[in-house]
Amino acid sequence: MSKNEAIKYVNPAFERLTGYSSKDVIGQNPNILRSGKHDALFYKQIWDTLTRGSSWHGRIINKKKDGSFYEADATISSVLDKSGKITNFVSIKRDVTYEVKLEKNLIQAQKMEAIGTLAGGIAHDFNNLLTIIIGYSSQGLMDMDLEDMRENMKDIKIAGERGASLTQQLLAFSRKQIILPKVLNLNKLLTNMKDMTDRLIGENIEIQIIKEQGLWEVKADPNQIEQVIINLAVNARDAMPMGGKLILETANMNLDEDFFKVKGVEAEKGPYVVISVTDTGTGMDKETLKHIFEPFFTTKEIDKGTGMGLSMVYGIIKQSKGFIWSYSKPEQGTTFKVYLPKAKEDVKKIEKKEQAIEIFGGSETIFLVEDNDGIRKIANKVLRHHGYKVIIAENGEDALSVNQEHDGPIDLLITDMVMPKMNGKETAEHLQHLYPQMKVIFMSGYTDINIINQQCSGLGQEINFIQKPFSPNMLVCKVREVLDEKQD
Repeated sequence: MSKNEAIKYVNPAFERLTGYSSKDVIGQNPNILRSGKHDALFYKQIWDTLTRGSSWHGRIINKKKDGSFYEADATISSVLDKSGKITNFVSIKRDVTYEVKLEKNLIQAQKMEAIGTLAGGIAHDFNNLLTIIIGYSSQGLMDMDLEDMRENMKDIKIAGERGASLTQQLLAFSRKQIILPKVLNLNKLLTNMKDMTDRLIGENIEIQIIKEQGLWEVKADPNQIEQVIINLAVNARDAMPMGGKLILETANMNLDEDFFKVKGVEAEKGPYVVISVTDTGTGMDKETLKHIFEPFFTTKEIDKGTGMGLSMVYGIIKQSKGFIWSYSKPEQGTTFKVYLPKAKEDVKKIEKKEQAIEIFGGSETIFLVEDNDGIRKIANKVLRHHGYKVIIAENGEDALSVNQEHDGPIDLLITDMVMPKMNGKETAEHLQHLYPQMKVIFMSGYTDINIINQQCSGLGQEINFIQKPFSPNMLVCKVREVLDEKQD
């Protein structure tokens, strides 16, 4: 308020709330109530509103006579004389301190309930996966029949991949997944996924794939887009328990501003690639349709789903700079349309470049630093199998000690980022001082890209990174790719 303004009247409710008597405040500037919780701009906006002759309404935190704070829902209005001149201001306030506290407590309780729901669903799914892994591993150790062991190993691999996929769903749901976008063609992606889609959907549902000729490319993480398609297809399957038809369709579309206004979507106009997933299932009413992308919302039975699936889909599409739209009616099926921006790069040039790293093997010397015994052993085995010479260490300090006994060049360092005693960045810095031409690949199970950038900054070269969990092929492919990169 202005320095010249003075309080002329307060009612008994003001006295009870603030602890000030009318004698304390009459003639005083209203600024005696300021709490210090708001900046100068906050009060300027109030003052500018009032001096225009308008009313201001909002939440304000004030200070009582005893120094404690209270939050009020306030309306401050200008009082005008016949000529339109401002003569006074009237402030009406309602103490909402207790309501705000209850609201915060409710939000916290809802968060805890959501975490509990999430933990329960994840524990259920992971326990199933671990049962498969432990069961087949134990059986494999006892069963010496080679063919049976191969089948058991396949099932262990599938269970492990499902566990990794479940982790990726969680990360996509929270939008903390590290994305590795590539220029890709969705027609080719659907073709490559056909066998897996057929197994997931079952024989009682007819699958029809309609591909637009000359489909534009998009730039997205192929693993994430596969997750989107699989999730939408499985939801469609569950909506058709008695069988039906699932249609997967691709199309090119140029979208203008009118399209986004009609759909109520905020996105940039331009060329998009659309993939539609349509089923002939039970459908959804308008009220259900409003909530389908909300975390933990599900129409399935308690033990049939966590309600994360469509939230995960939504998170992935938003990360990929696209959007998703849905249409459904009870007993008339459901359609989901995923819109992804057309890629600016040429996929053919990129595919030609990728062909150069199809042969994974090599003879270079690799220094592998990893504090997890299991990962260190499997990575060492895989790299040696592909012809590489491998030096191993279990942490940064151990790496420096082991290196003293090594005679010869080191072409590549593969190091975990977060390790005890000495982290990956520090290890790389020490070794690069001794081997200036050595290249580096960082590994991590962390998913926060800010942590990764912080760990890797200042190394003077482009960051090469591989996210855990990774398959043997992913590892050797990344190794070959980095070793073949030309030095500046």
